[in-house]
Amino acid sequence: MSSRHHIEDFMRGRIIGKIEEGRKITDVAREFDIAHSVVSRLWKSFKTTGMCSRRHGGGRVRSTTPAEDRYIVLSAKRNRRTTAQQVANQFLAASGKQISPKSVARRLRGGGLYARRPVVCVPLTRQHHTARLQWCREHHNWTEQDWACVLFSDESRFSLSSDCRRQLIWHESGTAYRPENMQEKD
Repeated sequence: MSSRHHIEDFMRGRIIGKIEEGRKITDVAREFDIAHSVVSRLWKSFKTTGMCSRRHGGGRVRSTTPAEDRYIVLSAKRNRRTTAQQVANQFLAASGKQISPKSVARRLRGGGLYARRPVVCVPLTRQHHTARLQWCREHHNWTEQDWACVLFSDESRFSLSSDCRRQLIWHESGTAYRPENMQEKD
């Protein structure tokens, strides 16, 4: 794939001026170190339109404004477990504009939010924290010989609630372990 470098408007004017002086397209292309086809296309465009500046655009017009993009990102941040379809429905109710879930996902990516699985953690109470801290303080100065007498066994995994991890949340990169991005499981 070739890389394209656009010629500045000032340079375009100079090229057109040289050709209007009567110089050949080949000589002008060689002088400015630009491909012959580029200079030829520029001259042909100038003859038909009378302008030498480059037209901008050409792509599809965005369906949302920057303010609406901020609204979409803010609504996803308020409830991180909403789907792109739900955000699109909220946007339709708020603005009267219909946008696709794909557009919502693109706007959220543009705002730094990505759909990821939430980190699963076990809910710990204040007593759990206190007991763990006390256990650590009691065992922090154990030697390797003390730990050699301990037998660690694998625990069986069981779940009291649904283990469906299909639900995604919207969060920024590097924020997976923040409380709002975690899902507690028993």
